[in-house]
Amino acid sequence: MSEKTDDKKSTRARRRQKRQIYLKGHKRKFLVVVDETPECESALAFAASRAERTKGKLALLYVIEPEDGAMHWLGVEEIAREEGLNKAKAVFRLFGRKLKALGFEDLEPEEIVREGSKDEEITQLIEEDPDIGVLVLGASKDPSGPGPLVSSLAGGRLAGVFPTPITVVPGHLSAEEILALA
Repeated sequence: MSEKTDDKKSTRARRRQKRQIYLKGHKRKFLVVVDETPECESALAFAASRAERTKGKLALLYVIEPEDGAMHWLGVEEIAREEGLNKAKAVFRLFGRKLKALGFEDLEPEEIVREGSKDEEITQLIEEDPDIGVLVLGASKDPSGPGPLVSSLAGGRLAGVFPTPITVVPGHLSAEEILALA
């Protein structure tokens, strides 16, 4: 193993917080990565139900992914960041309405916006927040596979070393079926 790989692992180990969800004053957070994909709704329904039933919390993460190439030219990067933040706010409003439609009027989700690669930002957030106990992802109904995020995190190189359990909710289930299972 190279020194660079060792340094990266030791930095990550120092950053990784011990889970504190069972300590007094802490509540388990169910983390859902929100975007415009339909499978995200399945993850939201499951996580909201689990959070409510276990007296936990719901955290919604929106990741602004960088555009290709030279974005730092003449303020283009700042404009793209502002557009990303506006899109995040719109997605949070949309998912707030979806929560209410599912019957979770009293559930106040924590809204988190980060910039970077989805895989890296999800992993970093979980390592930094010791109250995140479960990452909930929705699998796509597409026959070509469960979707890039599920493939990358639950079935990819991080699967065996991910800092928390990952729950994958099948995308073909109805909201009623998901709520019954949660």
